[in-house]
Amino acid sequence: MTKVKIKRGDNVIVTTGKNKGSKGEVLEVIRKEGKDPRVIVAGVNVVKKHVKPSASNPQGGIVEKEASVHISNVSLMDAAGKATKVGYKTEGDKKVRIAKTTGKEI
Repeated sequence: MTKVKIKRGDNVIVTTGKNKGSKGEVLEVIRKEGKDPRVIVAGVNVVKKHVKPSASNPQGGIVEKEASVHISNVSLMDAAGKATKVGYKTEGDKKVRIAKTTGKEI
C-alpha cells in the first residue's frame, strides 16, 4: 500500500480536474487493498444521487453528496492558502508533519 500523507481534518486544495482550485476539509480517506487511495473533501465533487424511500428517509428523492477524489489530485494547504508538499521532521522522539513551503508544523 502507498503511504498517504493526507489525513482526515486536513485542509486541502484541488490541483487538477473539474473542481480545480476548490478548497475544503478532508472528511474521509479511503484506502482499499489493490486500489489507489481516494479522499472525500467537503463541498468538492458534489453529485446528485437518487435515493429510494427507507425507514430513515421515508420521502426518498434526490440527495446531493460529496463523491471521492483521487488523492493525487489534491494537495495540502499551508497557512497562506497555497498548495504545499508534506515533509517530516523529528523533534525529540516525536515525528511531526511540516509544510515544505514554509517549514512550519501542520
